[in-house]
Amino acid sequence: MEGGGGGGGTDMNAVPDGVVQHVLSMLSNVRDVAACACVCRRWRECVPYLPALFFPRNAFDTAAAAGGAADDAIGRMVRSVERLRELVIYCPFSMARLPEWLALRSTSLRVLELRMDAAAADKAEDGGYLDCIGLARGLEELRLWGVSLTAAPAWGRLDKLRVLEIVGAPLEDSAVKDAISACPNLTDLSLLGCDCSGAVSIELALLERCRLDFLGAGNCSLSLAAPRVESLEVQGFTWITLRGGHSLRRLSIAKSTGRVYKVDTGKLPDLEHLSLRGVQWSWAAVSSVLQCARDVKHLVMKIEFSGDFDALQPFPEVDLVDFFNSHPNLRKFDIHGAMFAALCQKNSLKNLDARFCIPCLEEVLITVRSPLNAEQKLNTLESLVKYSVRLRSMVIRISQMKNCHDAADDFFEEICKFKYMNNKKVRVE
Repeated sequence: MEGGGGGGGTDMNAVPDGVVQHVLSMLSNVRDVAACACVCRRWRECVPYLPALFFPRNAFDTAAAAGGAADDAIGRMVRSVERLRELVIYCPFSMARLPEWLALRSTSLRVLELRMDAAAADKAEDGGYLDCIGLARGLEELRLWGVSLTAAPAWGRLDKLRVLEIVGAPLEDSAVKDAISACPNLTDLSLLGCDCSGAVSIELALLERCRLDFLGAGNCSLSLAAPRVESLEVQGFTWITLRGGHSLRRLSIAKSTGRVYKVDTGKLPDLEHLSLRGVQWSWAAVSSVLQCARDVKHLVMKIEFSGDFDALQPFPEVDLVDFFNSHPNLRKFDIHGAMFAALCQKNSLKNLDARFCIPCLEEVLITVRSPLNAEQKLNTLESLVKYSVRLRSMVIRISQMKNCHDAADDFFEEICKFKYMNNKKVRVE
């Protein structure tokens, strides 16, 4: 197409049909599809071969959506795309029309994503409006926003479904169990921003990645049986039981409100990344996870307090030598104020001798919030630098130090001196 003016087959008409179809197949936003279909008949004839349709929230104006024109337009486009593999609808639509659209493309549809909070307010309270998803028997990925799973939908068995994601849903534990049982071959499961209280039980033989983010301060328990799971992120559970986590490489447990009483994971021989976060954990739960993750390489400890009841208690004393001897492969350590304070108690360095070393530790991030016990904290910092033979970076983060007494200034001055003594490895934020 370098010939310049004068025609000579240098315009888009010279491009082979297969190339035009390939280029236009990369479109999915329905605004772009509609615009291209109006260019010429040749482009319009490529629409049936599009693999995906995406209806954004602003695909139609409010008047069109209210008058039913949006539903008609969605129906026409779904009907015109004969090989539709992916359908994503974020704009308002009528649930009554969804069975028709799914039935039209039930044989080719593989990916379905729906924002149900944007759907018209004709949803049944018992969740029956989700039953029609079972029409698409070949679905491989299903993502639902703003649904209600207070009763299990009648999907039948979706044996080909590999990815299930539900966002912002009120849940009943029995409905969750039944819905997941209908998808026995899931490899990826995400329940995000969901509200549930009770006992959630999940058994999936092929599950590899799992994210469970539950809201509220209530007591909710989780029982997960997933022998192949490699990545697990859970938030909002008070009791956690994991069966068959021998393949787990990444584990994150958090609870922003309430307490974590018990965590039972069994041995985690392949765990590389462990993150424990929350306001209050039972020390027995913390100890249990740390003992099971002896070979962890990256550890994040951001728990504020321990204690089994309402009273918030500090962490018990943790012997620094025993801790690092129990985690010899630790390379990165992100340690919050409470755990750091536990390592800085009077007897935490009593077993320290010249033979001790921390063999693998390379990076440390320490958050300090209080000048209390300053001498022990400085001794601990010095020991970490001295005995970590591979240490490359130590970041000391001074955060929200509320004590305005001179002790805070003196402590910070000592921290700065320590930083200058180890200028190549230590920095202060």
